[in-house]
Amino acid sequence: MQKPILFLNSDARILETLRAGKEHALLELFQQNRQSIRSLVMKNHGNEDDAEDILQDALIVFWEQIRSGKFIYEAKLSTYIYGISKNLWMRRLYKKKRELPMPDDEPDWRDDAQTPLEELIATEESNSVAQAMERIGSPCKEVLLMYYWEERSMEEIAEALHFSNADTAKSKKYQCKKTLELLIKKQLQGVVQ
Repeated sequence: MQKPILFLNSDARILETLRAGKEHALLELFQQNRQSIRSLVMKNHGNEDDAEDILQDALIVFWEQIRSGKFIYEAKLSTYIYGISKNLWMRRLYKKKRELPMPDDEPDWRDDAQTPLEELIATEESNSVAQAMERIGSPCKEVLLMYYWEERSMEEIAEALHFSNADTAKSKKYQCKKTLELLIKKQLQGVVQ
């Protein structure tokens, strides 16, 4: 039987293998992503052991999303794993910063391919998001942080914030996200008072 064209794509082959329950594809992903995650972590106050730990944790998150059926293929697997790794590493740095006094220097998350203009735009957008999050107030701030930062389910958010059910939490998240987008848009246009 002829294999589908899908198998010409490395990501599709790996996904198919993982969905079939064959975990050996995780080792292949580990090898493929080892250097980029090592570079990410080493540039941001980490060492090789940290990089290996973060990549392993990212692959566990990825594997759980595959097994639960929550994973949606929208980008290259390497991009997806890099994003998970970056979030995990940022959280670890944030925890360390809260636990121990750290130097005032911030991690350098710059992508080497980013131009100074792109960096300036990204910084401006990031500042706008931070300012908008401060202005949005409760419970919107809590809902958005729980969903996007802590990656909690709607059921967990509903329970934590005493909403009647997950649908209420989902509706609130949608309203809060729209409010946040409007605040950010106004700030980027210089309209905020």
